[in-house]
Parts: sequence; C-alpha cells; structure tokens
Amino acid sequence: MEHAGVSPGDYKDLMLFLATAGIVVPLFQRLKISPTLGFLAAGVALGPFGLGALAGTVPWLAYFTVSKPAEVAQLAELGVAFLLFTIGLELSWERLRLMRRMVFGLGALQMVLCAGALGLAAFALRLPPAAAVAIGAGLALSSTAVALPVMGEHHRLHRPAGRAAFSVLLFQDLAVAPILVTLTLLGRRGIKSFTPDLLLAFAPAVAGVIALLVVGRLVLRPMLRSVARAKSEELFVAACLLVVIGSGLVSALTGLSMALGAFIAGLLLAETEYRRAVEAMIDPFRGLLLGVFFFSVGMHIDLGFIWREPLLVAAAFLAMIVAKTLLLAPLCRLYGVPWAATVETSLLLAPGGEFAFIGIGLAVQVGLVAGDVAAGVLAVVSLTMGVLPFIALFARRAGHRFEKAVPSSPVFTVLPPDDHAKRVLVVGHGRVGQLVCDLLEKHDIAYIAADRDTALVERWRTLGRPLYYGDAANPLFLKRCGIDEALGVIVTLDTAAVDDVVKAVRARRPDVMIVARAHDAQHARHLYTLRVTDTVPETIEASLQLAESALVGLGVPMGLVIASIHERREAVRHELQAAAGSTSSITERIRQARHDRPSRP
Repeated sequence: MEHAGVSPGDYKDLMLFLATAGIVVPLFQRLKISPTLGFLAAGVALGPFGLGALAGTVPWLAYFTVSKPAEVAQLAELGVAFLLFTIGLELSWERLRLMRRMVFGLGALQMVLCAGALGLAAFALRLPPAAAVAIGAGLALSSTAVALPVMGEHHRLHRPAGRAAFSVLLFQDLAVAPILVTLTLLGRRGIKSFTPDLLLAFAPAVAGVIALLVVGRLVLRPMLRSVARAKSEELFVAACLLVVIGSGLVSALTGLSMALGAFIAGLLLAETEYRRAVEAMIDPFRGLLLGVFFFSVGMHIDLGFIWREPLLVAAAFLAMIVAKTLLLAPLCRLYGVPWAATVETSLLLAPGGEFAFIGIGLAVQVGLVAGDVAAGVLAVVSLTMGVLPFIALFARRAGHRFEKAVPSSPVFTVLPPDDHAKRVLVVGHGRVGQLVCDLLEKHDIAYIAADRDTALVERWRTLGRPLYYGDAANPLFLKRCGIDEALGVIVTLDTAAVDDVVKAVRARRPDVMIVARAHDAQHARHLYTLRVTDTVPETIEASLQLAESALVGLGVPMGLVIASIHERREAVRHELQAAAGSTSSITERIRQARHDRPSRP
C-alpha cells in the first residue's frame, strides 16, 4: 500500500513563525519594546523581499525564509477577525448606539474626504478614473489591526483619542464591503453611471448582516449554555473558535470582511453571561494570530522598490501622512474631540491599513489598476503600517505637549481642592447633573462636580459652582477630587463612559455609595453587576412620574399615590438587583462595608 509521507516543507513556514514568536516575544518584552515591532521586522527580514530575495543565489537561505506568503497572509486575516471579535466583546449594542454619531458622522466624513482627496491626487498623476477611485478608497482606510493593539498596550482605548479612533476605524470596516462590491462592478461592467444593479449588488451583504444578527441572537446563548453544562474546557474552546471563524466565514461569503462578521458575533456575545469566559479563551489565539498578521505586513514591505525609488517612496509616504492628518483634524474638532486627542487621533489614523491590500489587490484582478502601480502603492502602505508604532509614540507625545500648550482657559488649569474634605462627587454636569447639584446645595451638602465640556465648565465656574474639568474615569483625577474621603459618587452621564467611571471608583473605593443614571432596565441591571449602590433607569422613572400625575388627576389622595409609587419603585429596584445576580440588597452590603471600614488616621 502506497504511503503518502508528510512533507516537512508543508510546515516550514509555520515552524518558522513559531520559532520567530519564541524569540521575538521574550526578547522584546525584556527590552520593554512592543513585540509588534519584532514581528514586523521579522516579516521584513524573512519575507520574499528580504532574505527570500537572495534564496535563488544562496540556496540554504530558503530554509530560513517564507516560501508561501499567500498562505501566511490568509492565516493573518484570522488575526484581524479575532481582534475585532474581542473588541465586540468589550462593547454592547447600547454602547454602540451611543457611539452612532461618531461612527456614522466622523467616520463617514473621514472616509469620504480622504478617499476623494487621495483619489483626485491619483487622477492628477494621470491615472485612469477607475484606478484613481480604487487607490483613493484603499489609501483612505487605516489599520485596525495595528492601531488598536498599540493603543491598547498604553491603555488609550477608553480615552477620547481611543474612542474617536475606534469610531472611525469601525466605519471603515463597515465600508469595506461596499468598496469591494463597487470595484468589482467597475471592473467587470465598466459602469459609468448609477443603475439598479449597483443597489442590488449590496443585497447579499445586507442579507449577511441580518442573518448574523438573527441567527446569532437565537443560537449563540443556547449553544454556549449547552457547552458550559458539559463542563469541558476543550469543548468550550472549540465552541469559541467556531463562533469566531464561523461568523467570519458567513460574513465573507456575503461579500463582507471576516473581521466585520467576527465583530458582530462579539457584540452579540457581549450581552450574555458567557462574555468573560469567552474572552479568556480567545485571548491567547488572538495574540498569536495578530503576530502572524504583523509578520505578514512585514513581508509585504518591498525593500527593493524602496531602494530603487527612495525619493518617490518618501514623497508618497509624507504626502499620505500629511494629507490624512490635515483632513481628519478639523473633523475631530467639529465633533467635539479635545485638541490633544485630535492631534493623537489624526496622526494615528494617517497610515494605511490592512484592507488596502484586499481592495487594491481586487482592483488589480479586475483590471482597474496596473500591477506595477499597485506594487508601489502597497509598498508605501506597508511602510506606513510598519512605522505606525513609532507614529503612535510621537502622536501621544505631541498630544501631551499640545495639551500643555493650548490651555489658555483657566478651566484646564484649575484643579480640584486637595484638602481631604468629605464631599459628594457629582460626575457629569448636564441637565441631570445641574439639578442634582441644585438639590445638594439646597440641603447644604458639600460637593464638587466634574465634566469634560470645557464651555459648560467655564460658564458654571463663573457662576460660582465648584465644577472642574477632568475625566472621572482617570484614577489620578479621582484621587485629586477626594475619592478617598468622598461621602458618595453620583454619576449623571448618559454615555458609555458611565461604565468606566463606575469601574474606576469601585477599584479605588469598594465601600463608597455610587448612584448612577441608567437609560433603561437592561442598562440598570448591567450597572448593578458593576456593584453600584443604586441606579435610576430613566424610562422606568418617567413611567412612575406619569402614573403619579395620572393618579392625582383622577382624584386619588396624594398620600396614597406617593406610597404606591414608592412601593412600586422599591419593587422594581429589587427585581433589577435580583436579575443582576444580587442575593441581598446591595445598598445594605455597602452600608455594612462602610460601617466595618476602619477609620482613616
């Protein structure tokens, strides 16, 4: 019987990458340098444009270079999918809804303006209109797979720059499918004007998203519940991998990117009780596959082209960085992003992205862009991605310096009093926060308030209110506000930042009273899982007030109405606490903790 032997060459690239990871990660961690740079450098050195280019004349180098770059790039795409899946786990539909203005406003404007400007530049260089459209759209995209991990390493994702950058990157990921469909139609049919076929071409992508949402909501929770009951860690790992890869493949089959499908799956799982367990299982695979991705990006940096055309590459590199930075900066300011975060975000998103390889590669396949032109464009994109960690470092420092240079307004320079007095901290000074502060003043309760709206802070400080500019999710700012001595914290924000504030407060003061504003019952249950003392769901409170007015208008005595409304409010509170996993009153446990807490010296 003929035996099909195993060819060592089939596994050479995999073994080469694993050996690289075993050297790069410990070495760069010891040097306190991001391993991302190590994988990029290894990809350049071991790729077809590095030592691989010499393998023809020095045969033994073939054992130490990548021989099948396309297979490595295909595996690297999974790294981007795993990254977007974990990002989806950190979000929720509620947080995404609150971000819609930034995603579909700032993100859409950035995409349109950058694609238009870069496309016009390509057209000015005498490229055909279709090629200019393809290159403009490809260069307008930024790197999700490099930018987000770099920001995550420095804990910048929940800062203003991180939120703005993520909003733009998310819209770009959503725009990948329409871009690919449009390029395919332009290449195959030479369409010069709008036809119904253009609209119908997007139908599979829309159907794919709907299918992922519907099937995901119906299947994911029961499937994970069944797997969890088996109490098999191996089976749970397999189920997690199935969710990520399966959702990515379904998305890819409908014309979307694998990353977008994985992101939707992450969003769906973020609403379940299995979120943290899935995150723990997926994290090792994400780190390794992202290493493959950075390795693949390094392989695409054509050192020969850069050596032959250094001035052209340098000019294109600078033009791309400057153009995208200058176009995005005013848009960030238009959407209220602080100056320092605007500088950081604009520089961070200026380099090219991984989806440029997919888009421009498709444009070459359908005959829109010549091969030599695409090679030059992708060499510039690869180079910008390769230096992105350095750009991110420069962006952070530039943002810090700009923050120190710009604040001429006293709003930024006035710090909360460092007198260790016992006060209530009110986070957020919008319409709700203003009313809370009014009532605290009426009852002679000492407090200070914090907000990030500079105009609002400046206006109310002139009226004598103890309102300070700052981010209450920052532990240093909380300490300056006297969180260690605070009598309580009242969070009146109506954005996703309420979670970050509650987590930061609880990390510093496990015993302090926290009352937080919630949008609805689901949000309130979530806040109770974060161990708030109490929460006020706006939708429920509005219903109770409506019922109170109606009962009084119908002639029910005021005393009975107040008693029944109070009883109903308490019942709702206990229901929400029980749904959040509370077996006893959270308020009572907090009070007991405060009672048992030793007094401060």
